[in-house]
Amino acid sequence: MHLSVVSRILGVLLMLFSLLAYLPSMLVSLIYRDEEVSSFVFALMLTFGTGLSLWILTWRSKQEMRTRDGFLVVTMFWTVLSTFGALPFLFSPDMGMTITDAVFESFSGLTTTGATVLTGLDAMPRSILFYRQQLQWLGGMGIVALAVAVLPMLGIGGMQLYRAESPGPVKNDNLVPRLAETAKALWYIYLGLTVICALAYWAAGMSLFDAICHSFATVAIGGFSTHDNSIGYFDSDTINLIAVFFMFLAGMNFALHFTAWRHRSISQYLKDPETRFYAVILFVLAVFTIVVLYLTETYDLKDAFIHGLFQTVSITTTTGFATADFSAWPYALPYLLIYASIVGACAGSTGGGMKVIRILLIFKQGFREIQRLIHPNAVITVKLGRNMVPDRIIESVWGFFAVYVLVYLVLLIVLLAMGMEVLTAFSAVGACLNNLGPGLEGVAANYADISDPAKWVLCLAMLLGRLEIFTLLVLFMPMFWRR
Repeated sequence: MHLSVVSRILGVLLMLFSLLAYLPSMLVSLIYRDEEVSSFVFALMLTFGTGLSLWILTWRSKQEMRTRDGFLVVTMFWTVLSTFGALPFLFSPDMGMTITDAVFESFSGLTTTGATVLTGLDAMPRSILFYRQQLQWLGGMGIVALAVAVLPMLGIGGMQLYRAESPGPVKNDNLVPRLAETAKALWYIYLGLTVICALAYWAAGMSLFDAICHSFATVAIGGFSTHDNSIGYFDSDTINLIAVFFMFLAGMNFALHFTAWRHRSISQYLKDPETRFYAVILFVLAVFTIVVLYLTETYDLKDAFIHGLFQTVSITTTTGFATADFSAWPYALPYLLIYASIVGACAGSTGGGMKVIRILLIFKQGFREIQRLIHPNAVITVKLGRNMVPDRIIESVWGFFAVYVLVYLVLLIVLLAMGMEVLTAFSAVGACLNNLGPGLEGVAANYADISDPAKWVLCLAMLLGRLEIFTLLVLFMPMFWRR
């Protein structure tokens, strides 16, 4: 373990984060004159100073980063940056937040969970609202891709960091020959989608401020909003459908977006098994939701279509935007949507959940076991498209599923032991572990009323979800720390 390398990288990330997160928010504060500039100045000085100190103390180190260092850096990246990200909330004279609430909000933003402890968003300072949205955008993909591109220039290898950030079956690992070029390609796609999304929102009737802020949360699949009523505040079918379109795109593998752009062909999407399965899941769930809402007379046909489609895509992709209170919908629809968030978005996207490709492989493996019961001696392979999936990958997927269920149960029991009501605890763990945000019952609107210890447990759930569990759990293995 090369702690000097880890410290040097953390120093660079802290300095980078302080400039990317605080300077734009300071500019917004100056434009709207909301008297929050000092909050961001103090946060910038403290964050940049800490990062600079770490870098100065270790810049002479010439050690190369190894895979183990990568796991530690990625975990520290989310925990340290989320902790420093809470500073503007704490320094703000208008917020009056406790340390627990400030850290929870920061963790939720950077992990793109979208669970909030704040109410009265419509009356809050614009710079704080912008900062919340920007946290999600940076956490979604931008700062990681940018860091991977910058670190090699500083003499710090980035491949280990990239692999640690994306555990599990991720396609198209080598989009272009050099890792820095790969990061830049993904960064341009991410930025391009954000700009187009913001322009579409603006053209549909949002103010420029709201359009930018909601484009951050949409492409990052975050779910934070500048209004208490979320997207429903705008009461616009056009805005709702624009959000559906970009949530759908953001839930797909960004490597696939790059491949389709490079080949100038949408056939890349049609050929991809995960994307097809992803589209089928959303289509079936949306149709079922729309039909139930209409037949139960919850809405008329038009509203059933808009709200049913929007909430299905929002919850399943783990975005968490809302146009209606889905937790009050009839029959099993709220539970069905929460379960759908467990599937989540595609691998290589900004979404959470178990990832569609893992669910697809579990289904294929289950079908293979049924076939083996009929033909015990047959050699049956699992394929994705025309490619055979090695048994080692299948084993890792099943291992991830088993650990996911175990972690879910442990976190659920912990919250129940704290006195939380069963349905609230069940949905809170699911919403945070899947980086979704809104839950049911006591956490349907926000997380303000739950206890401080429960909020820290849910911060751990957010971190586990963002790092896809294994990246964090590996640090608790004695084998990891042995030479």
